[in-house]
Amino acid sequence: MGSALNPGGLWLQGISHSYGAKPAVQDVSLHVGPGQFCALLGPNGAGKSTLFSLMTRMFVPKSGQILMDGHDLAQRPRAAMAVLGVVFQQSTLDLDLTVRRNLLYFAALQGIAGAEAGRRAAEVLERLGMAERAGEVVRDLNGGHRRRLELARALIHRPKVLILDEPTVGLDAASRAAIVAHVHDLADQGMSVLWATHLTDEVQDRDHLVILHRGKVLDQGRAGDIRGDKPLSACFLDRTAPAERAA
Repeated sequence: MGSALNPGGLWLQGISHSYGAKPAVQDVSLHVGPGQFCALLGPNGAGKSTLFSLMTRMFVPKSGQILMDGHDLAQRPRAAMAVLGVVFQQSTLDLDLTVRRNLLYFAALQGIAGAEAGRRAAEVLERLGMAERAGEVVRDLNGGHRRRLELARALIHRPKVLILDEPTVGLDAASRAAIVAHVHDLADQGMSVLWATHLTDEVQDRDHLVILHRGKVLDQGRAGDIRGDKPLSACFLDRTAPAERAA
């Protein structure tokens, strides 16, 4: 894939992993360059969460290589994780702390403290339209604002690569649209974004699209080119339904 020539962004090269005898992902390769939004589209059980577990060092892949902005995750894990921001599918916020305290706690884990931590917390809250909620306890926030806070926390150390695992699950349509639009803006500003979802309406024609099913990449390229003259939802079903019938 030429990573030696262009190591920027996120690279997955030949990633395979299994749980015992059961393959979870098989020979997955993709590249998300700086300034690119990549939608990892797959039904539940496709292997999306396994890939996220591998990218966040919860598991080590059986084979393959993961690069974050040129840092090999296996050989230089601290450097690789330092440039990575993550929004997990399940919330990991402390519900009994305020919005600002959640951010300051995570900043401290990243080695950011004092006045600088305060400045960065204010910066990301302003960016996400959450500044007026800095003193509110997280437990009192609605689902959309909690998701914005998780995104703010993922951005506080100014990562170059952002990965999000089904980040809009459980949100209403307006909150979903707002989060999708904001993360596309982050990509437009130069960030490498990998957005895992099973919802085709979160994917724009200009996005890079990777269709994942049963742990394998079925297709990848520009979303508008892949769908052709069909709605993406129909194209997605065409690609995945035959595999289900053949099982």
